[in-house]
Amino acid sequence: QVQLEETGGGLVQAGGSLQLTCTASGSTDSINAIGWYRQAPGKKREVVAAIGSSGRTNIKDPVKGRFTISRDVANKNTIILQMNNLKPEDTAVYYCNAECHYADHVALEWGQGTQVTVSS
Repeated sequence: QVQLEETGGGLVQAGGSLQLTCTASGSTDSINAIGWYRQAPGKKREVVAAIGSSGRTNIKDPVKGRFTISRDVANKNTIILQMNNLKPEDTAVYYCNAECHYADHVALEWGQGTQVTVSS
């Protein structure tokens, strides 16, 4: 199994920056891709950015140009979501997700989430 732990949420003013990290442990060789999702109150969970095992990244339109996703050079099992020029509409619980290809099945593993609040 893969376990995911997110850190780095908090309260920031509009225009500010935050860095979220997602650290995977356990059967990390099974991970095909890691993504960051967010869920605002009353809204569906949506994908924000993802990075594949090859390093290819995908940033979704609402955050393109403001957010980047990367792999920690020092620890390949840590994924970093750098969030710049934050807006109040970025306020949400942010979740890390891993697509895991185990020996006999594929599963999506989730972290516990971390709150990001952007004040206007």
